Amino acid sequence: MKPTIDKVQLEKFIEDGLYEDVREGDHTSLACIPPDDRSNAKLLVKAEGVIAGIAVAEAILKHVDPTSKMDIIIRDGEDVKYGDIAFYVECNSQALLKAERLILNTMQRLSGIATLSSRFAFEVEGLPVKILDTRKTTPLLRFLEKWAVKVGGCENYRTGLYDWIMIKDNHVDACGSHTEAITQVHKYCADNNLDLEITVEVRNLVELHEVLNKGGVTRIMFDNFELPILAEAVAHVDGRYETEASGGVTLQTVRKIAETGVDFISVGALTHSAGSLDLSLKVIK
Repeated sequence: MKPTIDKVQLEKFIEDGLYEDVREGDHTSLACIPPDDRSNAKLLVKAEGVIAGIAVAEAILKHVDPTSKMDIIIRDGEDVKYGDIAFYVECNSQALLKAERLILNTMQRLSGIATLSSRFAFEVEGLPVKILDTRKTTPLLRFLEKWAVKVGGCENYRTGLYDWIMIKDNHVDACGSHTEAITQVHKYCADNNLDLEITVEVRNLVELHEVLNKGGVTRIMFDNFELPILAEAVAHVDGRYETEASGGVTLQTVRKIAETGVDFISVGALTHSAGSLDLSLKVIK
């Protein structure tokens, strides 16, 4: 299914992004360009990758000029190379220049994430594993960055702290044990009428056996396990719970990790280490 963007969040993002950059006005354009002038422009790709953010650019342009018209040549999620033109636009000139930097900053970032996600997805092609993102996102841009992850071919994990229980090492250490942490999570969910999936992180096979004895979780996450131990851990679980590998996953290691039989691999790098895809918006009037 084609990933979608929350329209309410997107509209707020556009308003806040324009406020940050424009405030009371783009004085250069206001000084140089007649208010009724119109321009044609193109979105030029200047690097190889996967494009993401066409839908965002269209929303930004409609926000600044409801009469703007886009001719989309390349869709979100498609491969691009140097020299490609992603779209053409006809727009009020002042509005176009006011929106230019917000469009480019957003699209470059999202395309970088989609490109890296596509590379991770390619590395595990043919294996029954899903690559997941994490909460390691840019503050207030999570909804767009997680959208770009899906555009690139990987999957979203929890959206935030509110929609999935994840018992990590700090929770266990503060609570006293995995057994106690799981017990308290079940009590909390029952008391608050919550029906949430539960992931519990383990750091070694001893902790894994404690969790297996306790039960009551959705998924067991193996944190920074060496490959032979990871394969052994997956075998111990033996399909009773979902399994996940995390910690220091790279393009060079992800396939070997997947070959251990884990169901999921979470990769913070999809968002926190993605670069930007070089793009430019050029007036062709």
